[in-house]
Amino acid sequence: MKKNNRFTMTFRGIQLILILSLISCGISKSVHHIPEVSSYTLETPKINKINDSTFSFNRNYLTKNKQQLWELYIKGNPLQLGYNNGALTQSLMQQQEEIFFSKVEGFVPSKFKQKLLRGFLKWYNRKMYLNVREDYQAELYGLSQYSSDKYNFIAPKYLRNLYLHGAHDIGHAMQDLAMVGCTSLAVWNENTEDGQLLIGRNFDFYVGDEFAKNKLIEFVEPEAGIPYMSVSWPGMIGVVSGMNKEGITVTINAGKSRIPLTAKTPISLVTREILQYAKNIEEAIAIAKKRKVFVSESILVGSAHDKNAVIIEVSPENFGVYRVENTSKVFCTNHFQSEAYKEDKRNQKHIIESHSEYRYEKLQELLQEKKKLNPEKMAAILRDKSGLKDQKIGYGNEKAINQLLAHHAVIFSPEKRLVWVSSNPYQLGEFVCYDLNEIFSGKKLEESLKAKTALNIARDPFADSEEFNNYEISKMLGSEVSNATDNKKMALSDDFIPYYQSMNPDYWLVYYQAGRYYLGINEFSKAKTEFEKALTKEITTVPDRQNVEKYLKKTLKKLK
Repeated sequence: MKKNNRFTMTFRGIQLILILSLISCGISKSVHHIPEVSSYTLETPKINKINDSTFSFNRNYLTKNKQQLWELYIKGNPLQLGYNNGALTQSLMQQQEEIFFSKVEGFVPSKFKQKLLRGFLKWYNRKMYLNVREDYQAELYGLSQYSSDKYNFIAPKYLRNLYLHGAHDIGHAMQDLAMVGCTSLAVWNENTEDGQLLIGRNFDFYVGDEFAKNKLIEFVEPEAGIPYMSVSWPGMIGVVSGMNKEGITVTINAGKSRIPLTAKTPISLVTREILQYAKNIEEAIAIAKKRKVFVSESILVGSAHDKNAVIIEVSPENFGVYRVENTSKVFCTNHFQSEAYKEDKRNQKHIIESHSEYRYEKLQELLQEKKKLNPEKMAAILRDKSGLKDQKIGYGNEKAINQLLAHHAVIFSPEKRLVWVSSNPYQLGEFVCYDLNEIFSGKKLEESLKAKTALNIARDPFADSEEFNNYEISKMLGSEVSNATDNKKMALSDDFIPYYQSMNPDYWLVYYQAGRYYLGINEFSKAKTEFEKALTKEITTVPDRQNVEKYLKKTLKKLK
C-alpha cells in the first residue's frame, strides 16, 4: 500500500478498479482473440542455468548484478523475443502476477462483489487488441506462454498479458488519488559540462514495495528496427524509460486525464514503437501522432542526432509538441506546456491544484544552484528531498523531486549512448552505468554489461542515515494510525502519536492523520491542535489543504 494514507479507502477502491479492469474478460471478440503467429519461425528456448542468478539461451541472457538489478538481453523475431523473455524471466514474471492479482481478494473478499465488478468492467478492454501492433501481440503471445496457470480463471494467459500493459495508463488516469507524480528534465549546451545532451528522470509509479523489488533492465535486439534498452518490471514489453542505439530516449509523465471508458493503445507500447523505429525527433513525433491513446501523457524525447529534446503531449482528444526556444533546458512534471493545451481547463486546474507546478519551480531553482550538470549532479537533483528555498517539507512529500517512492530513476547521455539506472532503495542506491555501444556490439554479454562499472554513481549517504531509517519507521506507524482510525475499537497508547510524529516531524500528513484519529475517539481538543499543526506545514495539494480545513471545521463544531 502506498505510504501516503490520506485517501486510504479511496485509493484501495482505485487499485481494485485498476486490477479488475486489467483482468476483465470482455464480451466481444477480444475474449477469443489469439494473434496470428504461424508466420514466425520459433526455436523453443532450452534454458542453461549457470548459477542461481544467471541463465542463458543462445545469445539471450539473464543475470542479477551486485546492485540487485536484473539484466536481460534478448534478440529475435517478435514471437521469439516473447518466448526468450518468458523462458528466462518466468519465475520473476509469475511473482509480479501474484503481486497484482493477490490484491483483489484482499480489497474485496466477497466473491459476489468481485463478480459484479467484473461484470461492470468486462467490456473495458474489448477493443485494446485492435489498437496494438500485430508484432507486439505476437511478442506478448510468446511471453504469455510462461505466465502462471493460477489465474486462468480470470482470463486466458495472452489476454491477461495484453491487458496488464494498460496498468500504467490506468494508474496515471487515476493520478489525482493514486498520486503518480514523475519528474524529468533535459539539459544541453551551456547547461552541461561537456555541452552534450543529458536527461534525468524519476519514475514515481508506486504499486507497493514488493512490486518495485525486482527491477528489470532489458536490452532488446529485435529482428526489425533499432536495438534499445528499457527499465521496468518482469512481464513488461512496453517502455516507460528507455534509450535506443541511435540515441533516442523516451520517458513518460502523467498528464491530467478523464477516467477512460475504453482501452486503446497503452502509452508504454507507443514509446516502445518510438524506441524501436525512430532515429530522430520528427520520426518520434510521427509515430506518437498516429496512435490512439486513452489517457493523457507527456513523452519527453531526447535525440542524439538532433542534440535536442522535446515533449510530445498526447491525450485521447488532443496532441501537442512542446519545443523550447532561446534556451537549452526542458522540464517535465505532470502538466502540459504546449500551445495545443493552452486553453485546456482541465490542465489549467491541475496546474493550480496539484504539486506539478511546485516541482517544476523546484527544478528551476536547482538548475540555478547546480551549473553545468554532469551525471553526478543530475543524480543529486533526482535525489533532492527539499522544498523551494531548501525548506524542510517532510520526507515523502510529493512536492519534492524525490518523493521516496520511485520505482526507478534513470540518467541518459544520448550522444555517448550511456545510461545510468538506480538501484534500491528508490533512487538512493548506486546508479549502474551501461554503454549501449558496447552492449549491442556483438561482444560477450558478460564483458559488455560490465564495461562501464567504473562510471557508476555512488549510493546516496542518506540511504544509510538515521533520518532514512526514521522515515521507514514512520511509514509503518502511519499504517497503524490509519488502521486505528478506521477501527475505532483499536486504541493507541498515549505515547504512540508523539513518537510517530517525531519520526517525520516536518511532514503535514503525520499531524493530519493524528487529528483524524483523535476526532474518531472524541478527543476534540487534541484533534483541533493536530489539524492546526498540519495547516502550518507545506501541504501537498490544494485539495489536501481543503481536506484538512474541512476536518478542522468539523472538530470545531464538535467542540461547541
